[in-house]
Amino acid sequence: MSTVPERRKNLPLRELVAKAYLIIEPFFDPANAWNGQTLEHLAYRVVREQLPDIPAAEAQVIVSAATRIYRGKHPMP
Repeated sequence: MSTVPERRKNLPLRELVAKAYLIIEPFFDPANAWNGQTLEHLAYRVVREQLPDIPAAEAQVIVSAATRIYRGKHPMP
């Protein structure tokens, strides 16, 4: 049995993505849109509030990754 090597280089950031996803997932739901616009920009704000010690660039990476995760779990028809 062969093992697949870990391709991710920043495992602590990956853990933050998993933690943050649980908090910000509702912002990606189209049912929660406001005037037809998603609330992804608010997800960024929540990440910055909940994880104040991370740099802004990492917060953006977290929100971007969470967006991809959400879209992977909930593909558009």
